[in-house]
Amino acid sequence: MPTKTTPAPPAAAVAADAHWAATQERLRARTRPTAKLTICDDLDVKKGLEVARYTLRRLEDQAKESPDDKAAQAAVVSARADLEAAQAAFDEVAIVLTFRALPRKAFEALKRAHPATEEQAEDDLEFDVDSLGPELVSASSVDGITVEDARDYLDTWGEAEAAELFGTAWGVQQTTRMDLGKG
Repeated sequence: MPTKTTPAPPAAAVAADAHWAATQERLRARTRPTAKLTICDDLDVKKGLEVARYTLRRLEDQAKESPDDKAAQAAVVSARADLEAAQAAFDEVAIVLTFRALPRKAFEALKRAHPATEEQAEDDLEFDVDSLGPELVSASSVDGITVEDARDYLDTWGEAEAAELFGTAWGVQQTTRMDLGKG
């Protein structure tokens, strides 16, 4: 496979901005966005984590109102320890799936490969979600989810969970990390 040569920055740009070469290198080194989908089937562990977060927030608020109250400060320390334990229990049972945005041309080609059916086109859809979904989940999965596994998950999981799986794979394609501020 031939190696790609990096062109030198334009001399005028370098003269106008001494940092252009470094800026250009940083732009070339950018990684594509990633997104995580966390699945926890243990409702007791999930609830325990939520309760620990809530309890810590509540106790921190109380401690702010009474900064000299040693019992309130001790309760915050204890609640932080409880939250760490609840988070560790959650992390132990949770499944984390990671998705990475595809290169733009690959994403566009994937959408073109799954055109909308006539019925879907009448509903102003541009592609067939049913056929695109498993392909997109697989292609953007960092964990190596196969097309067959993705199809199985999308077909057998509950509607909300299947939508969340597809939504995570789709959403990472739409992620922007730019700020068009006032410069």
